[in-house]
Amino acid sequence: MSIDDLWFLKRRDPNTNKPIPSRRHGRGKRWRVRYVDAAGDKREMLFDLKRDADAFDLRCRSGIAPEIRAKRDEDRLTFAAYAQRWLASRESGWTTETRRRIPQNLRKHLLPAFGGKPIRSINLTDVMAWLSRLLDDSTPKSSVSLYFGLFKTIMNAAVIDKVIPDNPCNPVKLAQILRGMSRAPKWVPNEDQVLKLADVVPRRFRAAIWLGAGQGLRLGEVLGMEAGPRCADFQHGELHVVQQLRHSPEHFGGFYLAPPKSGSGGTVDLDQVVAEQLVAHLDDVGTTEFELPDITTGERVVRPVALLFTSARGKLVNDRYWAELWSGWREAAGWPKDGTFHSLRHFFATTLMSNGFEPQDVQKALRHANLRITLETYVHWLPKKDRPRGVVGQLLRQAAAKQPGTPASQDPR
Repeated sequence: MSIDDLWFLKRRDPNTNKPIPSRRHGRGKRWRVRYVDAAGDKREMLFDLKRDADAFDLRCRSGIAPEIRAKRDEDRLTFAAYAQRWLASRESGWTTETRRRIPQNLRKHLLPAFGGKPIRSINLTDVMAWLSRLLDDSTPKSSVSLYFGLFKTIMNAAVIDKVIPDNPCNPVKLAQILRGMSRAPKWVPNEDQVLKLADVVPRRFRAAIWLGAGQGLRLGEVLGMEAGPRCADFQHGELHVVQQLRHSPEHFGGFYLAPPKSGSGGTVDLDQVVAEQLVAHLDDVGTTEFELPDITTGERVVRPVALLFTSARGKLVNDRYWAELWSGWREAAGWPKDGTFHSLRHFFATTLMSNGFEPQDVQKALRHANLRITLETYVHWLPKKDRPRGVVGQLLRQAAAKQPGTPASQDPR
């Protein structure tokens, strides 16, 4: 809401510092209040007197003006309130079994999770966190599918009724989740296991481990790191993920630089510890320059590239050679066979998630194409919020104790 003086412009005369009259000066009502009505449309109301405009503006801001009251009520509408309306409007056509099952599933599985939340505030993260809790509680897959289907149906109805703009369930790929979270990592190292690996890896590759664990880079992106601000801008504390090293004798006759996977390039914050490791690597190991084809811009050019990570003989590292190196390091560090370089990326993501970072921030750090990928992969690491238990039972017990003729210690019959 805002109040505008229609008789004078907002700017003043530079010479006299007096308000400049508008074209409407002296004609019609002087004061305009702009507000959003109950339907969400922008409106305005005109007043002769400033005090009347101020009073109306105050009523709008406090939510008591009839023009906006319905909008405020709509914003406060809880999922529980809407679900009860939805239930009452549909159960007349259901079979006896459906009439029993739907209210029971709503009461036991949806209302405890979403009942008290304003329905417009429920988002994708809330839905994924709820599914995570169901899976953590070993809820049967058929039941998860049933509860989710009911929730999605109610939210679809809310969209049709224009209560919410869109359904947060739509991006969820439940089939993938019920297959055991197909994106979820098989194994994630802890802090000690990451440091143990860094200890056994030779000095010339140690910074690569830190780029994986401390920045979440993929192996190809690490091997494609070159000296200079194109990749690591120490001055501004930024890491530019713009390329990866690939090997294809059929297409480019060997090694070449390509864009990151699935267009997931971007600029992320450069961790201070990782930056220190990179500086130490440049001082102790240095770089090796190669003439490489570069297709990161969509066109093939050949340019000199000073890469950070090469073999002890100064050769480029392909997948086969890296696998041989990794096998020895993994065994020396006591990692399982499921432990790959990508496990360091999983460590990075799950550490952020477990320490309260918003999923959107984790998505940005990992450079995932969309939030759904991040949530499906790492939903089990979403922090579990403590939920009050036994609230309804306690309230009923207190109410029973107040009933005349019912001792507090006696079970009502």
